[in-house]
Amino acid sequence: MFLSQDTVQVLKNLSTINQSILIKAGKRLRSMSVMKNILVEADITESFERDVAIYDLNQFLNCLSLIPGAEVELGDNSITISDGSNSIDYRYSDPSVIASPPDKELTLPSEDVEVVLTEEHLETVKKAAAVLQIPDVSLIGNGSEVYLTVRDKKNSGSNSYKIEVGETDNVFQFNLKVENLKMLPGDYDVTVSSKNLAKFTSHSRPITYFIAVEPDSTFN
Repeated sequence: MFLSQDTVQVLKNLSTINQSILIKAGKRLRSMSVMKNILVEADITESFERDVAIYDLNQFLNCLSLIPGAEVELGDNSITISDGSNSIDYRYSDPSVIASPPDKELTLPSEDVEVVLTEEHLETVKKAAAVLQIPDVSLIGNGSEVYLTVRDKKNSGSNSYKIEVGETDNVFQFNLKVENLKMLPGDYDVTVSSKNLAKFTSHSRPITYFIAVEPDSTFN
């Protein structure tokens, strides 16, 4: 089996969410942060014929980079990475030590707000949060417009940044941590539940992120 560049890119992204991964047999990658506030699902072109537990995903990816274009073979106890003349034997981890998502598919308990956030929206907001040194970003609806806003939630007089991203008839404030916005670059359909869960679905690849909304959020 050869891992495509797209699949390797997805795995690199998953390593920023959880250093470990339990890959189940099939053509879908699923991972969950240790804090259980981010869950991601991605469909890939390759099919894994068995479950694979990797404790240090970054280390495994670095092994792949040592032998570019190598074939990956899933053995009984390890992964063999080989191009015929060079090979690495990478041992499986114990699945019990890896924080992995439950088998049941995650769905939103309700779909209360829908917006499209472009790659530019997301990157600009991350930069604004870094410049202003504010860890929070809010999706705010005032009954007519929807804004993506960086500001100190507890200080009405703080520095702030906002960008209009849509329209709404509702009044709400959904708060998120900037550090949890670990999506691959691209545009996303975003659906938010008033039960404090947001779903980010990529326009360009079959990948979806579920991100916890902070409990101090409001929806009227």
